[in-house]
Amino acid sequence: MFCSKKKLLEVERIVKANDREYNEKFQYADNRIHTSKYNVLTFLPINLFEQFQRVANAYFLFLLILQLIPEISSLTWFTTIVPLVLVITMTAVKDATDDYFRHKSDNQVNNRQSEVIIDSKLQNEKWMNVKVGDIVKLENNQFVAADLLLLSSSEPHGLCYIETAELDGETNLKVRHALSVTSELGADISRLARFDGIVVCEAPNNKLDKFTGVLSWKDSKHSLDNQKIILRGCILRNTSWCFGMVIFAGPDTKLMQNSGKTKFKRTSIDRLMNTLVLWIFGFLVCLGIILAIGNSIWENQVGGQFRTFLFWSEGEKNSVFSGFLTFWSYIIILNTVVPISLYVSVEVIRLGHSYFINWDRKMYYSGKATPAEARTTTLNEELGQIEYIFSDKTGTLTQNIMTFKKCSINGKIYGEVHDDVEHKKEITKKKESVDFSVKSQAKRTFQLFDHSLMESIKLGDPQVHEFLRLLALCHTVMSEENNAGQLIYQVQSPDEGALVTAARNFGFIFKSRTPETITIEELGTLVTYQLLAFLDFNNIRKRMSVIVRNPAGQIKLYSKGADTILFEKLHPSNEGLLSLTSDHLSEFAGEGLRTLAIAYRELDDKYFQEWHKMLEDANAAMDKSDERISGLYEEIESDLMLLGATAIEDKLQEGVIETVTSLSLANIKIWVLTGDKQETAINIGYACNMLTDDMNDVFVISGNTAVEVREELRKAKENLFGQNRSFSNGHVVSENKQQLELDSVVEETITGDYALVINGHSLAHALESDVKKDLLELACLCKTVVCCRVTPLQKAQVVELVKKHRNAVTLAIGDGANDVSMIKSAHIGVGISGQEGLQAVLASDYSFAQFRYLQRLLLVHGRWSYFRMCKFLCYFFYKNFAFTLVHFWFGFFCGFSAQTVYDQWFITLFNIVYTSLPVLAMGIFDQDVSDQNSMDCPQLYEPGQLNLLFNKRKFFICVAHGIYTSLVLFFIPFGAFYNMVGEDGQHVADYQSFAVTMATSLVIVVSVQIALDTSYWTVINHVFIWGSIATYFSILFAMHSNGIYEVFPNQFPFVGNAWHSLNQKCIWLIILLTTVVSVIPVVTFRFLKMHLYPSLSDQIRWWQKAQKKAKPTSRRRPRTRRSSSRRSGYSFAHQEGYGELITSGKNMRVKNPPPTSGLEKTLCHSTSWIENLCKKTTDTVNSFSQDKAVKL
Repeated sequence: MFCSKKKLLEVERIVKANDREYNEKFQYADNRIHTSKYNVLTFLPINLFEQFQRVANAYFLFLLILQLIPEISSLTWFTTIVPLVLVITMTAVKDATDDYFRHKSDNQVNNRQSEVIIDSKLQNEKWMNVKVGDIVKLENNQFVAADLLLLSSSEPHGLCYIETAELDGETNLKVRHALSVTSELGADISRLARFDGIVVCEAPNNKLDKFTGVLSWKDSKHSLDNQKIILRGCILRNTSWCFGMVIFAGPDTKLMQNSGKTKFKRTSIDRLMNTLVLWIFGFLVCLGIILAIGNSIWENQVGGQFRTFLFWSEGEKNSVFSGFLTFWSYIIILNTVVPISLYVSVEVIRLGHSYFINWDRKMYYSGKATPAEARTTTLNEELGQIEYIFSDKTGTLTQNIMTFKKCSINGKIYGEVHDDVEHKKEITKKKESVDFSVKSQAKRTFQLFDHSLMESIKLGDPQVHEFLRLLALCHTVMSEENNAGQLIYQVQSPDEGALVTAARNFGFIFKSRTPETITIEELGTLVTYQLLAFLDFNNIRKRMSVIVRNPAGQIKLYSKGADTILFEKLHPSNEGLLSLTSDHLSEFAGEGLRTLAIAYRELDDKYFQEWHKMLEDANAAMDKSDERISGLYEEIESDLMLLGATAIEDKLQEGVIETVTSLSLANIKIWVLTGDKQETAINIGYACNMLTDDMNDVFVISGNTAVEVREELRKAKENLFGQNRSFSNGHVVSENKQQLELDSVVEETITGDYALVINGHSLAHALESDVKKDLLELACLCKTVVCCRVTPLQKAQVVELVKKHRNAVTLAIGDGANDVSMIKSAHIGVGISGQEGLQAVLASDYSFAQFRYLQRLLLVHGRWSYFRMCKFLCYFFYKNFAFTLVHFWFGFFCGFSAQTVYDQWFITLFNIVYTSLPVLAMGIFDQDVSDQNSMDCPQLYEPGQLNLLFNKRKFFICVAHGIYTSLVLFFIPFGAFYNMVGEDGQHVADYQSFAVTMATSLVIVVSVQIALDTSYWTVINHVFIWGSIATYFSILFAMHSNGIYEVFPNQFPFVGNAWHSLNQKCIWLIILLTTVVSVIPVVTFRFLKMHLYPSLSDQIRWWQKAQKKAKPTSRRRPRTRRSSSRRSGYSFAHQEGYGELITSGKNMRVKNPPPTSGLEKTLCHSTSWIENLCKKTTDTVNSFSQDKAVKL
């Protein structure tokens, strides 16, 4: 507690390099992380506290205390303590096992090795022993151990490249750079060991996109920002080594600050059972009061006549005190209405369901030998009630792989052209892919099945050559050769990697670049182009251009970007080609491909020189320089000649489209929460069929202030509701309960499909208290919601918003550390063991390897678990009310003396032996329809969402059924025994015969009832149901035998009664009559309901029976292809600033760099390239993440 208070008070952090003694006085956290809930000392108290939050456990503890009091105990204490200890022990062992694995994963991370400068030497040190202020060395492809201030690196000018997939799930490399004063330290260990700079910076926080601080060293101060910090969870890429100073360690790192706390999760059925237990306890108190009053009256009026038969026959007995003792006695007797065995059975059933998930071969991913895993056993039935799914994008829906799929050149499509799905399969099988093996520099994994593009290249089609030349020239890719002489591309975005690799395979190979030149190999001929200008990409321009001079002296501008932007820049002569290419782009977008338009322009030398002079002046200007440069870019990027368009596939994981479609049919709403760019997120939404061209509208919320966001939400709701809806402005909101009722009414009146797209900076305003209800109302009325550029914390806030205000069961699924907070916040957390590590898996409740398995997890295992648990609970409450309330009726005929109607051993064994296994078999194995039909008919999932199978109404129906059965069980034998004699003329209406008859009737009635409830019969069901009846008779005859009476005379007083009673035919007639009267109403009601008002599952079950003899056929949903539209498929994962970085030459290893020409000097005139890069990436950084790079 002290540490947590201290951290809350920390307003700034002061860290001195290489001085552990100085830093220790601030008591900063070390680099050890803890994701576990318990330790050896806290496990017992915390776990017991959590378990006794379950009302039933506290209730049974209370009963146990009562049973220890001899004056009121009518049952022995061990009947309660043994099962209670068993339940608590089982749950504790399970919790301890789960936490053991968390400890194991923590130790695995904490024991990773890193190199730290200690005592002027570079030494290996475990991550957990790294301290704030230490200087750490990182090597290429190594995880970052803590939040570091970058000091120096192997790259020129202290640059380094990092991959941030663990933090934001993006698909681009980020560039970080050291201060010039520290980059001079290089890899000199002695100089780094003497470095004694002091950093004063912000306190630990969860903002991934911001960092402020000051480094004081050598009597000067240097400001620090996010561009100089490398966060824990990143991976160093394309950088041989770098050194960093630890600023935040362990729990103080931004990654861990975003992880959230491990929460104790309970299902809605658990919470309902807590309420029901309280109601049942109140019901028992009422019964106890009635019987206690009856006892007092009986004792006062009749009891005196029976003094000689009582224990305390001497003296008068106080009737009020007798009633008081009787009250507690009956509370103990009637407690079996909620026996502790209920909770034992619930845990066993959940464990069985968990093993079914673990053993499911259809959820086993052979590619990584990864089975599905239920990491918790307490949430299975909630899988059958999911209403909202919150999904990450990168690595969850997609594979993080970009592939060049198609292109349109001069009005002709090249690539995979098919009319329909079946025809596509035929072509893929029959036609071989283009053979690139003859090209030495070709990428072996690149595939294209259309040979016509290669033929056009060979025929020398000038438009095709120009198209590929543009792909090889207009980019920010860096190239190098490895030891084997192979060309390696270092790409800032995977889109560029896919395009440059495609050009490379078709013979236009990007070879190398300098700040002034680009060298490519065109069909075997080396050609060097002079780079005259680089017009960089940004999110407003949505395009990038290069101006180059070819060896013939021609100056050309090559441009690629969003079709919506470039088409406005085209020369009027392109009208015909524009229309054709636009149709092709619409087709590409309809297939979910990421598109870019491609264009060029030939420039006059004189015009370019004049333009370049104006650009120099704009760069030198002190006022409105950016606006003037932007205007010049606009001017020269005009009158372009269209070449065509590219189509890149951001490969989805297998089965994503089918899964999304199926879950949508199950009325599950899917929200995508991603850190990626808006265009990329929308594109994936269309690729997954979450967004479709048939939707009525897609609302985009992108306001930068709370006022703008509120206004955009208001307009969106006006469009959705219509202008006349008085509640659409959202300024007047009612109380939560009324609002929920209003929302449900509104949802029913909305016709059509809508989608909502919102940015992270807009979401930050929308989550404010006065706006979030407007956001929630609009979002919940939309079929799909896409939140882009969101932080890990915002992901969790969105989940919490829906949980709190919609009272809906939520599921979050992701694969990276940036998803951990969301996974912990949702009712169910699912981790995908993907490319981004195991952090999400370790924090999850369920894990598997592919998103498509979510369909089977919910529609089969989740639905079955909910169905089975509800049937189990309905039957369990029914049989125990029927079993227990017989004591209540008997009380009126035994002087309210708290005498049990059954033999005490029957009471003890009824729930443990006689009826435990049949109900367990039903709870574990039962199914209304097969797994295939559950998948084929997602609408079967709806009862779980509406909570139809077990709720308060169902509970009261079960109680009423149990009360009716108890009346039949008591009064039919009681009436039959009244003045009855046996066949031999002897009187059989004694207490023991009555008890045996009732007990036998009860066992048979509840066994017949569970047989009626069982939908799916297995050998186990037969053995357990009929075996339980046989077991009952075996134990009954054994306990009523002479032999056991002679050994335990006080414990088994019913000597020979079973044999004597069950030899009478009249007794069996009574048992038969009781069974028939108990069961007939149920059979009649179910028969009429099934034939007059059959449910969907009833109809499918009939169909299953009709199809039993037919050979089952496996049916797969065809992948529906959307009709083309005029929607843009533009998406380009790129970061502004790389063009200037290239033309400055700061990221190139050049031993003797040639002098730069005046053409390039203007590009970094008044400010350094680093300052420009930081300045231009402000918008991107403010939305916390940029883009990841991959090595091709």
